[in-house]
Amino acid sequence: MSYPSVDQLQKVLTEKVFHYAKDSKKAAGRALGTLVEIITFYSLKAWGLERNVAIEKPLPEFGNDDITHNVEYSLHPSTPLVTVDFNRDNLPITARKIAKQPEFAALSIPADSIKTNALLSNDLVLRNSCSVCDCGETFLNAYLDNLDKKTGRYSVATLRRRPFAIFECKRVGVEEGMRKGPQTIEKAKQGAYVARTVSALQKIRLTDGSMGGLIQKRDGSFWHGDYYKLMAEIIASGDPELLSRFILTVGVVSNHGNWFTLENHNKELKVLAQSYDWLLFLTDAGIAQFIDELLLHPAAKLGAARKAFLASYTGKKGVNQFTKVQMSLAADTALQTYFKSKASTIEGWFNIVVPAGKSLTVLKDELDTLKGKNWQEIHA
Repeated sequence: MSYPSVDQLQKVLTEKVFHYAKDSKKAAGRALGTLVEIITFYSLKAWGLERNVAIEKPLPEFGNDDITHNVEYSLHPSTPLVTVDFNRDNLPITARKIAKQPEFAALSIPADSIKTNALLSNDLVLRNSCSVCDCGETFLNAYLDNLDKKTGRYSVATLRRRPFAIFECKRVGVEEGMRKGPQTIEKAKQGAYVARTVSALQKIRLTDGSMGGLIQKRDGSFWHGDYYKLMAEIIASGDPELLSRFILTVGVVSNHGNWFTLENHNKELKVLAQSYDWLLFLTDAGIAQFIDELLLHPAAKLGAARKAFLASYTGKKGVNQFTKVQMSLAADTALQTYFKSKASTIEGWFNIVVPAGKSLTVLKDELDTLKGKNWQEIHA
């Protein structure tokens, strides 16, 4: 089923799913934002980056550690530490239980650094990218590998605090009945500010309107040139000076109302496009297909995900099991299967705003290249 705009889709959700809410339109709008985050996160999982992902970690500005910004998804150099088998009778699998594993005794983890998170709860709600504890320049994350009727297995990895890439999701535009969307330009400016301040590679607007790049080496000298050529050279290089402080910034933007298209940019999209290294436009058709197959005309393979979504939006607090952070285990399994089986279709949901002429394959290759660097040597 097709919808002329995201606003029309929001209307359908308002009537069919969020009719119970006091402000059903606002509830549907929030859910749309969550679904954009879910699409982004499960795309990262499908691209083989799950063990690099941290969620809502504070990221310091380049050269200014006093100011940090929480980013939706950051991708970090990751090193596997240990795999642990457990009995289902031992649920929940909490961060404290994980930190007490004998394999971590040598790390002397301070008790006050251990999180209160649970990787897997008694009622089988999974915590994505479950943070276990902070260890200075690194932190530990736990990931569920599998769960059977009686036993399960999880893995723990150490992630370097400084990421090699970040992903942020933004919904911008004007709601139906409004002439303009002042709140969305502020969101765009916030995202643009973060995108332009976290990496050592700085963007500079040149007099001819093109985008130049500038990065300073430790001896005080500058390396400069066309921004995207410079970025490609840094990603391909093995130079620790350049890579250790470089962060690839990716924005995922979706329409809010039929306000702009890939060809017809409005102010918000222009602000974001000149700030992120990559800006992906999640199309109305893509969001509509996902919502249609998840909720309105549910696909059989998404049955568990639909159940988790509907159970999360009942008007009661504390029951949400369909977010980027917490997800019903059955829903997680269903979503992973869906995103892997429809990989080429889902990649077609994204249009590339910048860099012009590039494909999603190039972005995935850049992420794989950065993931595969010898980060221990780079940060030595």
